[in-house]
Amino acid sequence: MSSGSSGRPSWTLGSNSSQVRHTIEGVGMENIHVDPRKQELLEARFLGARNQGLLGDVKVTENNFVAQKQSFPSLAVAPHTTASSQPAHQASQQDNSNLSSGGASIDREDGEGPGLQTPEKGSKPAERKRKRKSAVETGDALAVAVKTTRAETNGKKINEYFKNQSPSRGHQSAGAKSPSPQGYANYVATSPGSSSNSIADINMAFAARSLSSPAMGPVSHKTIQQNDELRRQCTAQQKLIEKHKENLQKCLEVNKSLLIEKSTMEKKTTRQKCMENRLRLGQFVTQRQGAQFVENWVDGWAFTDLMKQQERIAAERDDIDKQRRLLMKRKPPTLPKNPKTTDNTFVKPGEKYLSLADFYEQDEILKLRQAALKKEDADLQLELEKLERERNLHIRELKRIHNEDNSRFKDHPILNERYLLLCLLGKGGFSEVHKGFDLKEQRYVACKIHQLNREWKEDKKANYIKHALREYNIHKTLDHPRIVRLHDVFEIDNNSFCTVLEYQTGNDLDFYLKQNKVIPEKEARSIIVQTASALRYLNEIKPPVIHYDLKPGNILLGSGSVSGEIKITDFGLSKIMDDTNFQPEVGMDLTSQGAGTYWYLPPECFVVGKNPPKISSKVDVWSVGVIFYQCLYGKKPFGHNLSQAAILEENTILKATEVEFPAKPIVSQEAKNFIRKCLQYKKELRPDVLMMANEDYLKPAALRSKHNSEVTNSNSVGSSGPPTTITVSQSPSFTFGDKFS
Repeated sequence: MSSGSSGRPSWTLGSNSSQVRHTIEGVGMENIHVDPRKQELLEARFLGARNQGLLGDVKVTENNFVAQKQSFPSLAVAPHTTASSQPAHQASQQDNSNLSSGGASIDREDGEGPGLQTPEKGSKPAERKRKRKSAVETGDALAVAVKTTRAETNGKKINEYFKNQSPSRGHQSAGAKSPSPQGYANYVATSPGSSSNSIADINMAFAARSLSSPAMGPVSHKTIQQNDELRRQCTAQQKLIEKHKENLQKCLEVNKSLLIEKSTMEKKTTRQKCMENRLRLGQFVTQRQGAQFVENWVDGWAFTDLMKQQERIAAERDDIDKQRRLLMKRKPPTLPKNPKTTDNTFVKPGEKYLSLADFYEQDEILKLRQAALKKEDADLQLELEKLERERNLHIRELKRIHNEDNSRFKDHPILNERYLLLCLLGKGGFSEVHKGFDLKEQRYVACKIHQLNREWKEDKKANYIKHALREYNIHKTLDHPRIVRLHDVFEIDNNSFCTVLEYQTGNDLDFYLKQNKVIPEKEARSIIVQTASALRYLNEIKPPVIHYDLKPGNILLGSGSVSGEIKITDFGLSKIMDDTNFQPEVGMDLTSQGAGTYWYLPPECFVVGKNPPKISSKVDVWSVGVIFYQCLYGKKPFGHNLSQAAILEENTILKATEVEFPAKPIVSQEAKNFIRKCLQYKKELRPDVLMMANEDYLKPAALRSKHNSEVTNSNSVGSSGPPTTITVSQSPSFTFGDKFS
């Protein structure tokens, strides 16, 4: 023990517990009771001030604390001059200010003068007990030890003291303040009787407190909680997403199974209906002809009954004609005006003339019977036409079922892990069109499967693939409400690939014309207007496109009737009018001469010479005129009953210089004029697509009437003389045989 400059005693702890014990026992104070609160405070400070070795050795008995308290009564009040007289020594002791004397008067807050008592000394024993009890109940161990809320004198945190802690402290200044209990907020003190705490508990408390040390940066507990909460939410959302994926996969499986079940039931119903119609409408029967077996069509009992009824009607009609001839012979003779003339009519013996009343009566009966037979014959004719339409559908369905049964895609496969094939819609030369369902987009699609012949040579396969890819490259960029959309193209195997198109529920225009023969002008005009809108779009895009294969089979009826929307499809023969191939004044070379449907191609496509013929969008204009004519009159204007080979052999289209209109059905003159413009023989006189789309006949009625009135007014304002007419001869300047003989 030593005293400072002011004579106040001070004591120093050594580097081990023996020095502390020797210093305290040297005072000679024994068997004195010590306040347990002071003992706990001193133990907490010793534990915080020592390293691991010191924590295990420092043990101070109650008698030593009592002796210290009684031997140094002057420690109760520490003069202010001691701290001021030793500034250097005080600065060195502030870093190690966790150790102080047992006197309560040395622990005072900032700003307290000398002689002011601490809260421990100023309060009564009963109050101290109550405060200690409340502090113990809240779990704050240091609030039990020290009932003050003083801040640290040097502003440092508790972990900084442990960083700078040395094994041996210097001399403690009498004016040094005790550390604030706020630094021990995370430390849980032991009971007064248990001074030997485990090192693990202490290290755990210090590790938890060191999270907010300056070295690691301030880490807020709120931030950690937020991160944990976000991590928990992410995990929960991930689990929810996985659950939704599982549910979606289950829904797709159920959807797929329901679609397959529905398709299977439809196939079964269709085949059952076809079996029932085989006897009524007819069927294909395999018959032997020489050394071969061929399939011939045999009509069913419905046609047989109609034929018998027609034969009966014909026999009754012949009988009526015979009775009328006999009746005319028994007609009473009329009196001659000139009595000198004699009647040379000869009557067989036994026959008598009928009276005039009887004659007219029997004649009226025969006329009524003849009219009834005529009406019955007309009804039978209508029934026969209806049966023929049903037979056409029946034959088409039989062929479809036959092709479907022989298709390798009949068992509902899934193509490209996305498209479920349901049923066959139709089959062409090298392709099949299946109705499919897009499992990803949840929509019906038309899957056109191109199958190459395995026996083809590589150059032919390459040419076919090049042709299909050109169609895809043209079609994929088109976006118009009157053009079928192309969704996807993918490879199936080495000899087949698939193009996915927009699905249309109705049939094509060609099938409708076969069933109904003709279409009223109003509905036919609507079809032509929509077709012209699609062709206008093809000619307004860059580069423009020529369809080249426009025909009723490539015009799809959306609702199955002619009163709805239409869409054009099949761009397999389309031509791109780019700058390298197309010249506006001349056109572009026809590189695929011989392809297409001959009934709907213009004469310039059949010209043969050293150089290929030149074509433009006027090819589609000619096709529109032929389609409109066929819709109105039920037949093609040129080569109606001829095959394509006969058309090519007889030069039918090259001779189609003028179009003729039947008397029936009745068609407006405006429609006839529009057809004449579209079927102009010389392409120089034929309008292009943009001109055709602006024709007055294709405009709405309100705009068309307004335009006509303006033209009428302009003509009335002009000269009153007779209007000049220009007659253009459509006769060709050469014949096919003369030019290429």
